[in-house]
Amino acid sequence: MNNFVQKYGQSARRTVKRATLRDSKRLPNGHLLEPNGKKIKKTASIHPKRQKLPLKVTSFLVLRRKFYKHNSMSVTVKGLTKVYGEQKAIDQVSFVAGKGEILGFLGPNGAGKTTTMKIITGFIPQTEGDAEVCGFDVSKNPLEVRKRIGYLPEHNPLYKDMYVKEFLQFVAGLHDLKQPGQRVKDMIGLTGLEKEQHKLIGALSKGYRQRVGLAQAMLHDPEVLILDEPTTGLDPNQLAEIRSLIKQLGKEKTLIFSTHIMQEVEAICDRVLIINNGKIVADDRIEELPNLIKGESIVSVAFLEEVKAELLKKIKGVHSVKKIAPSNWQLLSDSKADIRPEVFRFAVDQGLTLIEMHKEAYSVEDVFQKLTAKTT
Repeated sequence: MNNFVQKYGQSARRTVKRATLRDSKRLPNGHLLEPNGKKIKKTASIHPKRQKLPLKVTSFLVLRRKFYKHNSMSVTVKGLTKVYGEQKAIDQVSFVAGKGEILGFLGPNGAGKTTTMKIITGFIPQTEGDAEVCGFDVSKNPLEVRKRIGYLPEHNPLYKDMYVKEFLQFVAGLHDLKQPGQRVKDMIGLTGLEKEQHKLIGALSKGYRQRVGLAQAMLHDPEVLILDEPTTGLDPNQLAEIRSLIKQLGKEKTLIFSTHIMQEVEAICDRVLIINNGKIVADDRIEELPNLIKGESIVSVAFLEEVKAELLKKIKGVHSVKKIAPSNWQLLSDSKADIRPEVFRFAVDQGLTLIEMHKEAYSVEDVFQKLTAKTT
């Protein structure tokens, strides 16, 4: 409430109190129960002298929504479960995502990524749990949720017998935009569809059809963007452009996207969720992900001479090796202890010329493989 008062003033506080008392339920002990379940004490000043408010608000719910709009998570998922027959597609999935955050959603095929996205966007109902988008429950307020979400599904549904611009104008009409023509023009420019706008969608390459899907997802300027495999089918140049666009959009919106391209995750994401067999197995900032792999380190080495794997495994602390090139190897150790001194001793004892050695950090791909391999 203190932050609320600082933002809107004491007069707003009194309006909130009046609305709270009006909408509350009375308890036997003289207390009141606020609509959100919080117990408050009855006060004598139920009808204070009216003052002109700085904002045109007349109810607690409206004022509270204005306050929390930019101070709460855009997407909140708690205990989300989806059951098909006897099989759980997702099991107790929970996470939050805020404005200005790009959240990478990773998992093997069939792990539950698409199911989770479809529930958040209101395409399918959950069996258990709750999901909110910008404060609206996806089950109770599906229309309000859809107004605030832009969604690009894995299999991009487009009308292939429509022209690109015609299709986007059609989508703009569905959203009842105030300036549909200008918005369509902006999205065509943003997604690089200027030369393709008068072509049939069915005649476009897969990469350009993906761009059309991105354009329709962003057309109504949603607060939340959910993109399922958005870079599928793009050539290297298109890939760089779309990645740059996603990164730009992520600065001002909440953006959740799934991909199988780990380099894409490292280049774009602020945070990563990894789901496996329907359960979240990792949720961390991109730079903190390597810390999830306990008790292992990697040292890359290069020798002038060719070396056999059996010989390298004799180095103290090394439990496995991976050949990169005839004389280049990765040495995996059981602990976080630095094995480089042992490698130097090994090279001297064996009469080998060590020309390169450095410790390597685990990549997102390394973490992904480790965490998903445990239960598959």
